[in-house]
Amino acid sequence: MSNLIVFDLDNPGTPKESKALPERLVDGDPSYRTWEQDTVDGGRIRSGIWEATPGAMRSIKGETWEYCTILSGVMELTEDGREPRRFTAGDTFVMRPGFTGTWRTIETVRKLWVIVSPESV
Repeated sequence: MSNLIVFDLDNPGTPKESKALPERLVDGDPSYRTWEQDTVDGGRIRSGIWEATPGAMRSIKGETWEYCTILSGVMELTEDGREPRRFTAGDTFVMRPGFTGTWRTIETVRKLWVIVSPESV
């Protein structure tokens, strides 16, 4: 097994398809596709590619830390009590533990992500 993981953005494999949890849905009917590319430490550290269609959901990180780079599309992230921030291709951000807010996909968005959780999933 290699310790070098290369993401093939043109052919990432078969995605896991999902929808927003009903209790987190804010607007629309967004659907998600997730291509998990690597997982270590029993799932405590994971990375991959994620895609969302237009709509809005509550984002609640709890004790999880997440790094994101937007590959394509347009989205808006509004941390509770703050002004909305718009992100497009090339933008990078981190949602730290304790983050709560609204993720609104304006144009289908695709991102690279790395998630670090305090415990294995």
